[in-house]
Amino acid sequence: MRRPAVHQGVLPTHLPDEAERVRERFARRKQAHKGYSYFHPGKLFIVQGRERKFLEVLKKLGLDRLDDKGILEVGCGSGGLLRGFLDWDARPENLYGVDLLADRVWEAKARSPHLHILQGNAEHLPFPDRRFDLVLQSTVFTSVLDGDAKRQIAHEMRRVLRDDGVMLWYDFRYDNPQNPDVRGIGRREIAGLFPGCALEFHTLTLAPFLARAVAPRSWALCQLLEAIPLLRTHYLVAMRKAPS
Repeated sequence: MRRPAVHQGVLPTHLPDEAERVRERFARRKQAHKGYSYFHPGKLFIVQGRERKFLEVLKKLGLDRLDDKGILEVGCGSGGLLRGFLDWDARPENLYGVDLLADRVWEAKARSPHLHILQGNAEHLPFPDRRFDLVLQSTVFTSVLDGDAKRQIAHEMRRVLRDDGVMLWYDFRYDNPQNPDVRGIGRREIAGLFPGCALEFHTLTLAPFLARAVAPRSWALCQLLEAIPLLRTHYLVAMRKAPS
């Protein structure tokens, strides 16, 4: 597959106010969540459940062959989710990630030197139109509190997606009363961010505070609790552009 071209030039170094606020929010969150790793049963329960649902949705959409697909993650962080696509037979030369935070980009490059990781503002993605088969974001939009910034990021995701491509959205549908830096996004707002797209909604992910408290004691109880729709805190949304 031809490698997606990257626009030449230097990405903007002066970031808008909202981007600076996102930097500050993630810095606070990094301290708050320090210590959570895959060795924590609650983290493992959440990640494995998300992976199962992602694979189920991708297969339903006919994307159970990823070896020839160009994939972009907006807000890729340290690259964990993006690296997971390698286990699903995606090719490293086709995997791209963009993140705002320099320390996360550095970590992603150190862990994944074979992937294409760029630092930049998702409001201005450095790629040509219609270059990716799959564009995804995970817990990015709920950390962007400015409406104009959210709409611009959504526009950029649509712009770089092929006409027959798929976007995946994984994000909180509820506010987190313990974290004012995260604001949940409901179905109506998601639909408004991606006008003209066909959307398929799924709920998943047991409330993280419950997963962290219960999983070390009972994995089976976590599964029972996750079966209750109100306790699932995230939307997974599959989106396609409407036919021209």
